Amino acid sequence: MKIGFIGLGTMGGHMAANLQRAGHKLVVHDVNRAAAESHLAAGAEWADTPRAVAERSDVVFTSLPGPPEVEAVVFGKDGLLEGVRQGLAYFDLSTNSQALMRRVHEAFRAKGADACDAPVSGGPEGARTGRLAIWVGGEEAVYRRHKPVLDAIGDQARYIGPIGAATVAKLVHNMAGYAINQVMAEVFTMGVKAGMDPLALWEAIRQGALGRRRTFDRIADQYLPGRYDPPAFALKLAHKDVSLAVQMGREVGVPMRLCNLTHAEMTEALNRGWGALDSRVFMRLQNERANVQIAVDPERVQAVLKADGK
Repeated sequence: MKIGFIGLGTMGGHMAANLQRAGHKLVVHDVNRAAAESHLAAGAEWADTPRAVAERSDVVFTSLPGPPEVEAVVFGKDGLLEGVRQGLAYFDLSTNSQALMRRVHEAFRAKGADACDAPVSGGPEGARTGRLAIWVGGEEAVYRRHKPVLDAIGDQARYIGPIGAATVAKLVHNMAGYAINQVMAEVFTMGVKAGMDPLALWEAIRQGALGRRRTFDRIADQYLPGRYDPPAFALKLAHKDVSLAVQMGREVGVPMRLCNLTHAEMTEALNRGWGALDSRVFMRLQNERANVQIAVDPERVQAVLKADGK
């Protein structure tokens, strides 16, 4: 089975490399050919267009910034759809829109091919180590047939329903995470302004009922140290995910007051010019409003985690 891979950025580059390490032959494409150098050196073939990727592959993966890029790669000139042949399977690993993936699914089915939405969760480190959740929506038989390939990308591949279902799961997951970050910023600024040392406060609440589920550990890497560069996941990409989530809420008529507030906070952070910083940088806005400084020595933060064997 020859695998096509389009989009060799922070996430895609690692996932493609893991496919190669598992022994799969790759045909790769990226808007920036330099991103493919390590894959080509490891034996991958280069394709000049998405169409060429489809023509030379049995299964194709894309890992792209969002819906506009996926639409261009699939439906654009020399796009995947122009090279699709009967029996081809396509998995989009991006955080996408449900409506677009349904369109893609129908277009592929009209050519006797299959398309699945397959967003991933685990961040760049998970992509590098293979510790990724992969949620798959589409035909279950297609998922089962390609499960061994998916297992080379992530350790938690799972079929969850018809086309679009995986996109819903990913948006729910990401939206919840950023809304929780907004709450974290509010309660931490309250605690620090009331006189608590940030590290002592964090250590204390980690031992409570909620903390024992390690809910508060999510703030250890960026918020507590006050360091957002280099980013684990850029704000501009996270803002896209949250925009898709609140848009879905509007489409299905669900009020999402806290989620829309989180979206507004992230938009303000983007307007500050913070788009290339880590996605959690929007939490800094609450620090400013509360007139609170939070900048704990990263080594002290890690010492707390190490004491718990993390």
